[in-house]
Amino acid sequence: MAYLEVDDTDFQQILEEEFHKGQIVILKFYTQMCDACMALDMELEDVDDENENVSVLAVDCSECEYTASRFSVVQVPTMVIMKDATTTLLHKEGVMLSQDIEEILNQG
Repeated sequence: MAYLEVDDTDFQQILEEEFHKGQIVILKFYTQMCDACMALDMELEDVDDENENVSVLAVDCSECEYTASRFSVVQVPTMVIMKDATTTLLHKEGVMLSQDIEEILNQG
C-alpha cells in the first residue's frame, strides 16, 4: 500500500492533484502510537488493492494540527472519503471494515 503522506504545507496541493486525476480520496487521520489506526491500515490495504481510482492521504494529527482541525478531527483514527472537492461521502471516527468502505465507494 502506498499512502501519500501529507503535511499542513502540501495537503491542499496534493488533494487537488488527486482530484484532478479523477481519484476518490480517502483521508486517514492518525497518530503514530494508535493501535486502532494500525487496524484501519489493514482494512485500507484491502480497499487500495481492489480500487485503482482511490488514493489514500495519510495525515498525522500530531504534526498536522491545522488540517486535522479543518476536518473537525477530535479522535483517531478518523476517515474522510471525498468524491471531489465538494462531495464528502463519509466522515467517520474509528475503524471500518474493508467491505463497508467498499460499499461507500460503490455508492459514490
